[in-house]
Amino acid sequence: MELKRIVFVLSFALFGNWAFSQTAQNVWRDLSDVTYKIGQDEFGELYIPVFSDKIKKLEGKVVEADGFIIPFEGMFKPEHIILSSLPLAECFFCGSGGPETVMEVMLKNPIKYTSKRVKVRGKLTLNDKDPEKLMYILKDAELLTN
Repeated sequence: MELKRIVFVLSFALFGNWAFSQTAQNVWRDLSDVTYKIGQDEFGELYIPVFSDKIKKLEGKVVEADGFIIPFEGMFKPEHIILSSLPLAECFFCGSGGPETVMEVMLKNPIKYTSKRVKVRGKLTLNDKDPEKLMYILKDAELLTN
């Protein structure tokens, strides 16, 4: 009986930890484990993300991310938003955050802009090829909270 209890506790600890790493609070921490190399294109130098093994393991997986919608009025449709892990004044485009603090989110259903924190769930895609896109893209996403 004692052996069963130990196996149960260890199983819970292992699987619980794995599931916990996929939560909205931790996905941003996992995604911050990125470095950059300098590349070239027809316009000059650019920084190319080099994803850690931890990040590569998340590719294609369904993850949750919470954050703030960046209000690019007129540039994106309500089903294609930019989500920042940081409030607007600190986000990558407006303040001190780096490119690892934002992601493109392709939503199944359009949403309205809000300045409140939102949570989305979708399939993570990594982008290290197209400089016109962000390096993290969440596809087939849905709004969880508003």
